Amino acid sequence: MKKYKPTTKSRRQASNVEYRGVLTASKPDKSLTSGFRRKVGRNSQGRITVRHKGSGHKRLYRRVDFKYDKIDIPAKIKSVEYDPNRSAFIGLAVYKDGEKRYVLLPKSVKPGNPFLVSPKAEISAGNRLPLKNIPVGTFVYNIELKPGGGAKIARGAGVFAQVVANADGYTNLKMPSSEVRKVKEECYASIGTVSNEEHHLENYGKAGRSRWKGIRPTVRGTAMNPVDHPYGGGEGRQGRGIKRPKTMWGKVTGGRKTRHPKKYSNIFILSRRAKKSRKK
Repeated sequence: MKKYKPTTKSRRQASNVEYRGVLTASKPDKSLTSGFRRKVGRNSQGRITVRHKGSGHKRLYRRVDFKYDKIDIPAKIKSVEYDPNRSAFIGLAVYKDGEKRYVLLPKSVKPGNPFLVSPKAEISAGNRLPLKNIPVGTFVYNIELKPGGGAKIARGAGVFAQVVANADGYTNLKMPSSEVRKVKEECYASIGTVSNEEHHLENYGKAGRSRWKGIRPTVRGTAMNPVDHPYGGGEGRQGRGIKRPKTMWGKVTGGRKTRHPKKYSNIFILSRRAKKSRKK
């Protein structure tokens, strides 16, 4: 991590990932980029559906390959690059037939390293193969939920899932959340853990840096008026005033189960994620 000298109040707390020794390219490949308009919390009608999002620095979109449909064609990583649209690093993969694609990188891969998408690939970082061919105990990322559907699970910086068992046409995976889930053994997964594992240690240090990221301020409900929030109003500092915590729309939170009891994926979950213990 990169620490700063306390030249200002905000610099005293700020920290950042040290990119200098990791990234090898400063500009992305132009053929794999495009402009795009971020949703910033709005739906198709322009109404806010997710609060506290908006503005932020303009971004260039990198088309990252999550399908990995070039089977049995060897490739090499040409460069390690930064992507403003995700927390992990991406790499420019050049296949033997000359095609270029951006892929999500594991933490140990460097420029020049080969990788292969194949059922017969070796168990080494970056290679991609079906779950049924991966030994128990191996760390994997970029996992498919349906065969050929593209990587959906374990794509954030520093995360991984672990192969726990193979049985009855399914592979049991321990997710980053500690949930144990069954996935079809024909689904592909990449070997290793996602790059940029120090991402969670970052400290923005000042409000302005959050605004660059597109994160808008959050106002406490108790600081609002009664018309705006159930916690609003009152003379001076007031408590919640109601038995159960609520959102600003009056929906009960904190203790109420929100998962649908008949959700289709319930049959694939062997054990639920561990509950976070509340500090008293």
